[in-house]
Amino acid sequence: MTFKTGNKYLELQNQKESNARSYPRHFPLVIEKAEGMMIIDVEGKVFYDCLSGAGTLALGHNHPVVIQAIEDVLKRQIPLHTLDLATPLKIEFIQEILSILPLELRDSTKIQFCGPTGADGVEAAIKLVKNATKGKSILAFQGGYHGSTQATMSMSGNLSKKQHLQSLLPDVHFLPFPYEYRCPFGIGEGKTAKISAQYIENLLDDCESGIASPCGMIFETVQGEGGSIPADIEWLKEMRRITAERGIPLIVDEVQTGIGRTGEIFSFEHAGIIPDVIVCSKAVGGSLPMSVVIYKEELDQWNPGAHIGTFRGNQLGMATGLATLKYIKENHILENVKVRSKQFFERLNDLREKYEEIGDVRGRGLMIGVEIVNPKEQKDCLGHYPEFEELALKIQERCFKNGLIIEVGGRHSAVMRFLPPLTITENETTEVLNIFEKSVVEAIQMIN
Repeated sequence: MTFKTGNKYLELQNQKESNARSYPRHFPLVIEKAEGMMIIDVEGKVFYDCLSGAGTLALGHNHPVVIQAIEDVLKRQIPLHTLDLATPLKIEFIQEILSILPLELRDSTKIQFCGPTGADGVEAAIKLVKNATKGKSILAFQGGYHGSTQATMSMSGNLSKKQHLQSLLPDVHFLPFPYEYRCPFGIGEGKTAKISAQYIENLLDDCESGIASPCGMIFETVQGEGGSIPADIEWLKEMRRITAERGIPLIVDEVQTGIGRTGEIFSFEHAGIIPDVIVCSKAVGGSLPMSVVIYKEELDQWNPGAHIGTFRGNQLGMATGLATLKYIKENHILENVKVRSKQFFERLNDLREKYEEIGDVRGRGLMIGVEIVNPKEQKDCLGHYPEFEELALKIQERCFKNGLIIEVGGRHSAVMRFLPPLTITENETTEVLNIFEKSVVEAIQMIN
């Protein structure tokens, strides 16, 4: 079935696809083809893609090494479906994952292949630590996001998606994340991370805290859906110290931050810490579905079949993941992430000085957030204007009209989130930022 314009495709999608669909509501396009960070729709319009499959496409769309990996699997007649049976490709993929780990983990680590989503990886990680510790409570963080299954939603901060759901995972306790711009303690002034760490340590040592024997602590080092909020480096070190001293396994959710997104292969490496459990998905599959949990071998106390999944043996995902990991390592992609990150932050901070509606610019590497605020409202106790969802959504709309795909997130969907491919060039970065500024100006004029 072929139509001359995208409207008919979109009409049929709206009629027949679930009401739970999300991205088409903000990006009403029908994709014809894509390459690098460029998308072309059926009407020939070109877009810069700063969504990158929510961070899945580390090398952008249809990178040659990814395409070659898929073709090689097909030519060699490697089985596409193997459950968790071994293949030479799977063993090579495992060895490549081990090679990118910090030295302290390489020889003392186990890997669990999960169903192909990050949420399934998080579910597996929770089962793992519950089995190993026999603990009860899970320590999660306000603003965090770990998936949309019942259990992972239970550990996520977003209320709107779980407000009316019953039987969420019990014994989840939410702790204050060091969100400096919107300090949960109403103090700020560079003190948020220190107070958060002190509060958490005191809480865990309080015999009347109400928190029964934690089985683990889980967080993202940069909260993605929560608004690209980076945790303070010293805070990360303190969380590792606090959990280690109390025998609480530390789970780092690297689903979106991992595989180079923040400028290091794993985002926790910025702090020089070693977690007990690492959850990877998105980019680790090199564009295709893949989810793995990497953990210290002393935690490997669960029984055969404790966490299973029909599609945990995705050989195409292992091939594309392997090709992506090798390409990142051999072509110094992390250096490009750091250079392009500097370019993004310099320009965005200039825009923050120029437009009152840009309240905060933050993130790490190529995981960047711009918080949109309303300068016509009263400032809060920290001296910051409130979030401005209407303007953020208008900026997103104008970006789309001007050829830029960018997602929103954070409280009240007021944060513009940049997740470009790790291979984005200097010229592409300039063009993206030009479109963004143009769209900000247009949106402000429309709102006013």
